[in-house]
Amino acid sequence: DSFREGDKVEADYRGRGKFYKGKISRDRGDDTYDIAYDDGEREMRVSKRLIRKLDGGSGGDSFREGDKVEADYRGRGKFYKGKISRDRGDDTYDIAYDDGEREMRVSKRLIRKLDGGSGGDSFREGD
Repeated sequence: DSFREGDKVEADYRGRGKFYKGKISRDRGDDTYDIAYDDGEREMRVSKRLIRKLDGGSGGDSFREGDKVEADYRGRGKFYKGKISRDRGDDTYDIAYDDGEREMRVSKRLIRKLDGGSGGDSFREGD
């Protein structure tokens, strides 16, 4: 069982027996990982035996940093293209919109994933 950067996990902070939520920020390639905890703490070179994966709704309803999405800007009913710039770990995400706008802590219910692999030969409304 190995982890990938961006995976949501719980890790035994400092090996003291208490698990905290966070995500893998770096795979060191030697069965240790850097963890970015949801509370802002960071820990480097955590052994994989101290980490357990969280089922972050792997059924396609969660997003990863870098995913191309459309989001309902300010919750007003109009969707704009952008990408996930940060996963807050609490089902909210920061969005970097294609037009340069940014929005923080957008609820996942206001975000829909775009198919990034269409090769540019699909059409969208307004084309």
